[in-house]
Amino acid sequence: MTRIVSYNILAGGYSLREKGAKRTEQLLKIIHSADPDIVGLPEALNPIKFAGPTVVEEMAQVLGMQLIKGGETGSSRDYQTALMTRLPIISVKNHARPGILARPLLEVCVEESSGQQLTIFVIHLSAAFNRRWAGNHIRMREVREILHILAPFRAEGKPHILIGDFNSLAPKDAFTASALLKYVMRMDTRRKNLTLNDGHPHLNSVVPPKLRFLNPVLRTVAHSEVLCKLFDLAAYFYAPRGTIRLLTEHYIDCFRHLHPHEDGFTCPAAAPAGRIDYIFADPTLVERLQMCRVLVRGEDDFLGEHASDHLAVAAEFGLSVAPQVPSTPVDNAISHS
Repeated sequence: MTRIVSYNILAGGYSLREKGAKRTEQLLKIIHSADPDIVGLPEALNPIKFAGPTVVEEMAQVLGMQLIKGGETGSSRDYQTALMTRLPIISVKNHARPGILARPLLEVCVEESSGQQLTIFVIHLSAAFNRRWAGNHIRMREVREILHILAPFRAEGKPHILIGDFNSLAPKDAFTASALLKYVMRMDTRRKNLTLNDGHPHLNSVVPPKLRFLNPVLRTVAHSEVLCKLFDLAAYFYAPRGTIRLLTEHYIDCFRHLHPHEDGFTCPAAAPAGRIDYIFADPTLVERLQMCRVLVRGEDDFLGEHASDHLAVAAEFGLSVAPQVPSTPVDNAISHS
């Protein structure tokens, strides 16, 4: 079988509010619990260069995995993707689309224990929540380009998986917006440097500039249970969901396929409000899908909220068996010769 984990480790695994302290040990407790063969990292490499090996380099060494880094983003403030794997690597490619994809789409083809090839794509879609529906249009444009890149794989029936942080809700998925609001308020209270690009959301990152005069109102909402319920209802219908709807026209949402009625919230880890981290599999893999779950806890019952602001998602695929072609009986072969 092949086990895959998608994990946004927050700012490349560094705690910028703690002077760049590494979270290597905490992250490994979560990853170890899934015993993965492949780990996709949407936010793997911090643009700030710290001394010594990076967190992902340390993790790869401990896990005995090869580390493949995604392409440069073109922004001095953006994080690069990466992938770690213990499986033999067949090929690597970065699909850079300046002006369309904020971060290059990382493509890694590996050989499974069965000898078959499996291609993993890792992506981190744009957030741009404070741009309202324009942010959704940006993500839709990114997904259309990704679908275009993946089209030959679909046409040829090549097994492939798309994983990462999609910053998008799926159709009909629950969304507890008040939990996100309260979390952002707590982060803002602790935020000593308003220019700190530490990966955590803050109020102005989710509220459009023209609506920031409502920030005091939002703070009032966060302290009222009645207003929180109304806020959740309004946010459920307001939140755009076209990005994931478009993807599910071509791919299987692994978690939702196995758990049609569970929330599966992945973010924020300390106050789960919605599901924005996914593992999508092409339809040829659906019969192999055996497990998909959100890693709320890791080894030694370690809570995921202490490792990152996202919870990891793990999936397990059984090994496919090549269909057996019935051999022609010897006596029949002779009689037709």
